[in-house]
Amino acid sequence: MRFEGTQEYVATPDLMLAVNAAITLQRPLLIKGEPGTGKTMLAEQVATALGLPLLQWHIKSTTKAQHGLYEYDAVNRLRDSQLGDEKVRNIANYIVKGPLWEAFESEQPTVVLIDEIDKADIEFPNDLLRELDRMEFYCYETHTLVQARQRPLVFITSNNEKELPDAFLRRCFFHYIKFPDRETMQKIVDVHYPGLKQALLREAFEVFFALRDIPGLKKKPSTSELIDWLKLLMAEDIPPEALHSNEKKKVLPPLHGALLKNEQDVHLFERLIFMARQGR
Repeated sequence: MRFEGTQEYVATPDLMLAVNAAITLQRPLLIKGEPGTGKTMLAEQVATALGLPLLQWHIKSTTKAQHGLYEYDAVNRLRDSQLGDEKVRNIANYIVKGPLWEAFESEQPTVVLIDEIDKADIEFPNDLLRELDRMEFYCYETHTLVQARQRPLVFITSNNEKELPDAFLRRCFFHYIKFPDRETMQKIVDVHYPGLKQALLREAFEVFFALRDIPGLKKKPSTSELIDWLKLLMAEDIPPEALHSNEKKKVLPPLHGALLKNEQDVHLFERLIFMARQGR
């Protein structure tokens, strides 16, 4: 199996190299990068390109490692026992398989996405070490050892909100998705909006990259936010001239709510505009 990108996803050569290295090493691929740089979409596109099923595990602050293996539904079993249901005799009827169990019992290789692992508590990665390393786990309720029939290709994404344990990092192949330069961003936009007028795109790029260059922004606009903003500009038929200014950072861009996502950044931008006008 080799990943060479797809028509829907612009993968840089170093990103394709990282995916194929993880496939060769049979290790999880840990992907970091700014929010909105396509970390989650990468797993989806690799699964599509390789023709493999995709199993997604989206992590929350309350997620435990056990949830990825299985959960024992004791409440349902108690209710059925009160109703006299015969199936309570077999505890296996109340084992809810998680994405890792489904991947392990699959007859063909699968792609498993563990999305935003840094949202969970600090012990979460360590609790998965044995399962990801040995590709097996024990179900104590049914006294069953579950072993992977086919080793899945595991993608783990992180927004760098928390440090991950060294023992966990040692078992992964790591890749950081750099923010796209203008040439790469042009390719990404072309995938989403192939008919976009180049004059509008040029002016939009000037505004977008100027915003990202402002020091002190709490959240810089990302690739996904640029795509949303361009969609709005086309929907509202905003002309390129409306984005053009000989003095950048002195005009609040139209539909800026797609780019600036909190009041601190909007106020910062407005202060910069005010200071620039005062300095004329």
